[in-house]
Amino acid sequence: MGLIGAGFVGPHHVDAVRRLGFVDVVALAASNESRARAAAERLGVPRSYGHFEALLDDPAVEVVHVATPNDLHYEVASGAIARGKHVISEKPLATTAAEAAALLDSARRAGIVHAVMFNYRGNPLVQEARLAVARGDIGAPHFLHGQYLQDWLLRDDDYSWRLDPRQAGASSALGDIGSHWCDLAEHVSGLRMVQVLGNVATVVRRRKKPVVSRGAFESPSDAEPFEWVEIEVEDLAAVLLRFDNGACGSLSVGQVCAGHKNDLTLELCGTSGSIAWRQERQNELWMGCRDRANATLMKDPSLMSPGSRPYAHLPGGHQEGWADALANVIRDIYDRIASDSGVSAERPQVYATFADGYRAMRIVEAILTSARSGGIWTTI
Repeated sequence: MGLIGAGFVGPHHVDAVRRLGFVDVVALAASNESRARAAAERLGVPRSYGHFEALLDDPAVEVVHVATPNDLHYEVASGAIARGKHVISEKPLATTAAEAAALLDSARRAGIVHAVMFNYRGNPLVQEARLAVARGDIGAPHFLHGQYLQDWLLRDDDYSWRLDPRQAGASSALGDIGSHWCDLAEHVSGLRMVQVLGNVATVVRRRKKPVVSRGAFESPSDAEPFEWVEIEVEDLAAVLLRFDNGACGSLSVGQVCAGHKNDLTLELCGTSGSIAWRQERQNELWMGCRDRANATLMKDPSLMSPGSRPYAHLPGGHQEGWADALANVIRDIYDRIASDSGVSAERPQVYATFADGYRAMRIVEAILTSARSGGIWTTI
């Protein structure tokens, strides 16, 4: 495995791969030589490169993990595919749906394993919810609703490259976190969104951009020099949804909502029951009933379905979290890589492929199109 990008999420990829026990982390690339050397030393990676091309040319690297800012995803993934290497990319897959479609086509023609890190799929109770819906435990879903709210961009001195469309693409809140919710809703329900109606806003229109970039989620310093910049992307969105079975839906997305740190919530209401999962209480799965008491399933392998049990690694009462869910997804991807040679077509699996990454891009672009058109129903 070779990692490109050693910021916030990159080290978690390294940790997850090392948990597998059968994959060597052999190289790391960052934006320059000094950063790469420092990150490699910190993470115990033997080789470091100051440019991603050098890592892609390393014959020892068989799987490339893409954890760079969004504007490099397409170029890095394309280079890896051209060299016949498997690719695991952070989302978004690219900065536009057109680029994502091109990557999907290239990956399929190259016969490589391709994945996008929609890591919430790896939570054991997310998989329990997916199986419950598929079994018909809540009947036919007719309303899917939820939110993904954060507060890390609430103040005008909060800044990230994710707010710069040249690096992040045309969307901030929807592309960064709303895409997670949309992927999760479709994954758990087995349904597909067919139309969206979007309303987006930029609450903090001017921000203090630090002259020297700071790390992801790092608090600003009173002494750091800055420049005022105008913000072009949304930090808040409200979306209505229509699904292919006729179900309705609604989604709230915001990065400016005080007190919400990483509050992803998904509820599915069906003809005979409801089921809900909240990331900030991810070891609980709520089940709503009309004719008997509501119930909460605590994460416990002995109480879970056989299909979701492999995603829970600790006994009941032992909490599992965000990094564990990410590791579950990476385990599934590497099991696929290790068991297959010359993969050319998708098969059912838990992890998201480039096809899912492309779909997420299409959904986000449809929401933005709807909002810019004055809030009209837009087909995905």
